[in-house]
Amino acid sequence: MIAKLSGQLDETGEDWAIVDVQGVGYLVHCSVRTLSALGEIGEGCTVHTDLQVSENDMRLLGFAESAERDWFRLLTQVQGVGSKVGLAILSALSTGELRDACAAGDAATVARANGVGPKLAGRIVNELKDKAGALPGGGLAGASMAAIPAGSASADAVSALENLGFKPVVAAQAVARAQAELGEGAAEGDVIRVALKKAAG
Repeated sequence: MIAKLSGQLDETGEDWAIVDVQGVGYLVHCSVRTLSALGEIGEGCTVHTDLQVSENDMRLLGFAESAERDWFRLLTQVQGVGSKVGLAILSALSTGELRDACAAGDAATVARANGVGPKLAGRIVNELKDKAGALPGGGLAGASMAAIPAGSASADAVSALENLGFKPVVAAQAVARAQAELGEGAAEGDVIRVALKKAAG
């Protein structure tokens, strides 16, 4: 399977680009965000790709970042989300915004994308909310998870909140905010107490 293309940006359209790799032009379908990140015609570019093969079509999808490709693959596993809708969602939302929306069950944010109605948006966040924390996004959830070292008092506090029924991403965000408020060296019990208030709020 073609996983990545590095070459020269030859031509672009509304939702596609042609990447010239040593004289061979590859047509890749892209989100608006990826198209804007590829640069100017004639410049060198790299796209992470996903090859979709159906009964009567073969299509190469291109992404500026591997994180965007990971999210596309996840989105297209949801019933009703094909490649066109997947790219529309990634055009409307950054991977960070998408990750945070799924983690928070925020269907209204996902519904901002063209072709995504409230019902489909609800299905997307319901199916992906438990997977959101495992994927890169660069949003609030990603920052919170990255800020908590394994084995620390904060990590123990996250575990305590998870045991109380909070989602991992929600627990991590609450603990990160509590830690920022209390400062380094705060007692684990204090971190849990403040984080509980933030998670519940």
